[in-house]
Amino acid sequence: MKRRRTAAAVAAADFKNAMRRLAAGVTIVATAGRKDGRCGLTATAVCSLSADPPQLLVCVNRDTAPNAAIARAGRFSVNVLATRHKALALRFAGVTGVQGDERFARGDWIAAATGAPVLADALAYFDCRLVDRVESGTHTVFIGEVRAAHSRKNGAPLLYAAGAFQALAKKAARRSDRAK
Repeated sequence: MKRRRTAAAVAAADFKNAMRRLAAGVTIVATAGRKDGRCGLTATAVCSLSADPPQLLVCVNRDTAPNAAIARAGRFSVNVLATRHKALALRFAGVTGVQGDERFARGDWIAAATGAPVLADALAYFDCRLVDRVESGTHTVFIGEVRAAHSRKNGAPLLYAAGAFQALAKKAARRSDRAK
C-alpha cells in the first residue's frame, strides 16, 4: 500500500535536531557484487527485527550508491564499530572524500559466507541475505536474514549522538564488560 504524503506535522529541521538526541550505535553496512564491486556506508539506522528467524533491518538513503548495490547483490553485512574505528566510520561516511571500493583500503576486510565484506575486528558483525525491502520517504528499509554472526567480548562501542561520534563513559563501559 502506497501512502499519500501529507503536510508534515513537524519541520524537517526540528525533526533532525530532536533525532540528534537519540544516541545510536555506529555501523558500517557493506555489500559486494559483480557490477558494483565492494560498496559500503556508515549507518546508525540499524536494528534487530526478529529472533526466529534471525533478521535485522537497515535503512539506506535511496540516493546513495550502496542502496542500489545492496538491492542488486542481494546480500549485505552490518559491522558494529568500536571507538577505535572512528576514522573508519568517517571514511565510510564520505567525510574523507573516498568512494566505492577505495573505502575498503583501510581495515581488515574479509569475505563472509554470503560474499559480503565483513570487518575482521568489528565488535560484532552480521552476514545477511536480503529477504525484503520497503521504500519509505527518502530511504529503503532492507530486511536481512542473518546467515552468520560474530561478536567480541571486549571493546567499547562507537556511538553517534548530538551530531558527533561519542563513547560510553568509562565507568559505564567497565560495568558493561564485567556483566558479560
